[in-house]
Amino acid sequence: MSLFSRSPLSNQQSNQPHKQALIERFDPSGVGVNNGNIFGFPFDYETADIIIFGVPWEVTVSFHSGTAQGPKAVLTASPQLDFYDYDNPLGWQQGIYMPPIPDWIEAQNGVLRSPAKKIVEATEQTLSLPDPQDLQQVNAGCADLNQWLQAETRKALTAGKTVGILGGDHSVPLGALQALSEQYPSFGILHLDAHCDLRDAYQGFQYSHASIMRNALEIPQISKLVQVGVRDVSMREIEFVEASNGRIVLHHDTALKRSRYEGTPWRELCRKIVADLPQQVYISFDIDGLDPKLCPATGTPVPGGLELDEAFCLLREVADSREIIGFDLCEVGPDDWDGNVGARIIYKLCNLIGLSRQQNSI
Repeated sequence: MSLFSRSPLSNQQSNQPHKQALIERFDPSGVGVNNGNIFGFPFDYETADIIIFGVPWEVTVSFHSGTAQGPKAVLTASPQLDFYDYDNPLGWQQGIYMPPIPDWIEAQNGVLRSPAKKIVEATEQTLSLPDPQDLQQVNAGCADLNQWLQAETRKALTAGKTVGILGGDHSVPLGALQALSEQYPSFGILHLDAHCDLRDAYQGFQYSHASIMRNALEIPQISKLVQVGVRDVSMREIEFVEASNGRIVLHHDTALKRSRYEGTPWRELCRKIVADLPQQVYISFDIDGLDPKLCPATGTPVPGGLELDEAFCLLREVADSREIIGFDLCEVGPDDWDGNVGARIIYKLCNLIGLSRQQNSI
């Protein structure tokens, strides 16, 4: 467990009667409610155990744009779900709350997207940067976003909440990881993605979506990075993995499928994957880790990948033996289908957090 208390007992006790009243009044089998909260749940910041921050940010995106609208797409789709969960039928009663998506983040994303796009185009054409100050401006803006999310995550963790991040591109969770490193002396990341995201300042962007795991590994408290579903990776990233002395474990999608074709059950492979993770685990889920038929509007789709049930099977193995301390879901596209799938991933992750607490409490 963490070295820190989850929250002051007096706060938990004072909120409990109000929370219980909200649970008793809410009908999880009723019509989906568009009340501004994710899934239409009746909870607020004080009564929810899980806080989900929507981060509409895709400044450094290098292929398709649109993932800045992912949080809204998930929020819009979420009340349409049914709330019986096979793994944790009463998981919704933990309380899940998504604060209003900050307008200033979306506005700043729009401001910085223009100079970032010029840089992307220049690097793709092997041209010199049109204005070096553009790169400084973008890097500074991304740093400001990281600091904001670190502060918000720290506040939520201090109040005893578990935090989920809903992007936006995959650069966004760095601030949350930095806040978790203040609370947990050692933890691992299970990373589901079509890409390794281990590039060093890709296209000059210090906080590129393609550099998130490279940046995360600058945090010494992250003892292990286990990557699953990767099928688009550069030579230098492979060299970086091989030089990590086992800190990074890469399960290439082709290797996993070959094992399946040779008769190894998927659940056995999941157990081998989870065996490399420490007791505290953060889930970083880039939706393009799935087969792109499930996320056609994602930023950088790649053929291959996991089925949704395969991903859930893997996450279930984590919850059975590890404590899930937080998560992100990134690169969700702006359309209804991507939002629908994204909402189901968020709900499953929240329910598995509750399950992991039940099964691994000490």
